[in-house]
Amino acid sequence: MPRKVVCRELGGPESLQLESFAAVPLAPGEVRVAVQAAGINFPDVLMAAGEYQLKPPLPFTPGMEAAGDVIEVNGVDGVSVGDRVIVKMRHGGYADQAVVTASQLTPLPSTFDYAEGATFLAGHGTAYHALIDRGQIQPGEVLLVHGAGGGVGLAAVEMGKMLGATVIAAASSEEKLAVAQARGADHLVLYGREPFRDAVKRITDGRGADVVFDPVGGETFENSVRCIAWGARLLVIGFTGGIGLARTNLLLIKGASVLGVRAGEAVRRNPALGKERLKALLAWAEAGKIRPNVSHRLPLEDYAKAMRLLVERKAIGRVALMMR
Repeated sequence: MPRKVVCRELGGPESLQLESFAAVPLAPGEVRVAVQAAGINFPDVLMAAGEYQLKPPLPFTPGMEAAGDVIEVNGVDGVSVGDRVIVKMRHGGYADQAVVTASQLTPLPSTFDYAEGATFLAGHGTAYHALIDRGQIQPGEVLLVHGAGGGVGLAAVEMGKMLGATVIAAASSEEKLAVAQARGADHLVLYGREPFRDAVKRITDGRGADVVFDPVGGETFENSVRCIAWGARLLVIGFTGGIGLARTNLLLIKGASVLGVRAGEAVRRNPALGKERLKALLAWAEAGKIRPNVSHRLPLEDYAKAMRLLVERKAIGRVALMMR
């Protein structure tokens, strides 16, 4: 029987359970996918703890993205048994099988394996929405990426460099910075070595960063406001380091903007944005210009360990659960 990870009570990764389930018949318009890999995302952890903006009714299965093979179709045009696909969902990915609609499927790039496909659209989609839709980054601008060893951070490093920016990658370890450099970072800042705001001013001869990509928040956000150029855009991706406060006097003096980034919600409100984003991401993937860095691939039964890798910031890039 197929298996899935189930959240029956809110809490940490160890409170989840691995259970078998019976596959149900497909309704018209549905597709069954044999999941080969599922990506681990920080919102999965928050959702299981009841700390995310989306609160599914219990019980539910975490997992926002997966990749696998279509094994059954009921009255759906354009989808065939045997298709290799990426599956987009709000939850349900940590399972051997997923029942979805055709609109949730994207062809798996020919350059990717299943783990890369399952860790692609959330991170790189967020980076695209942040840098292009919200930040409107231009060639020659300076991009400061915080948490550059994480999944969305590395995606931003890779994409920012591809778009012509000078990329400053900031991370907590030399190992993470080495991967960021391999993905195109021009300058590396180790958090523990010197205050990053001093490093940014030194690197830019006092001018500061034009765009700040910040999934960390807290003091990192607050100090970022002190190393920005005129007209800077500060992109709020998340709060893994706590909630930061924006000093409005500094924003006024620099003519700066603070922009919230919600890639999924933006598409739900304006589907045309999603179509353009997906078209660009798939083209870049097929051309070999972008690729997730999957540092850990663990079996489904190690779901708690996999989630902890993100919580404890031990992953470099992405973590994937492998079903087979």
